[in-house]
Amino acid sequence: MFEKVCAMLADQLGIPAESIKPEQEVVKDLGADSLDVVELMMALEDEYGITLPEGEVEGIKTVQDIVDMMNKLQK
Repeated sequence: MFEKVCAMLADQLGIPAESIKPEQEVVKDLGADSLDVVELMMALEDEYGITLPEGEVEGIKTVQDIVDMMNKLQK
């Protein structure tokens, strides 16, 4: 899941996937803005056929937060 999230972030933000670390903050460290985050969440929903809970999306800060949320929703 981490690799998939990194690939999607890299594609969206135009950065190398290898440079993305789990502890990095999506906005502060990777330079995403709020629209990038919304587009990423929509892409994840489409890719995995899930619906992300509205309240949980606001709590996402790091790449690992995204991975953890996706793992939880896929169970």
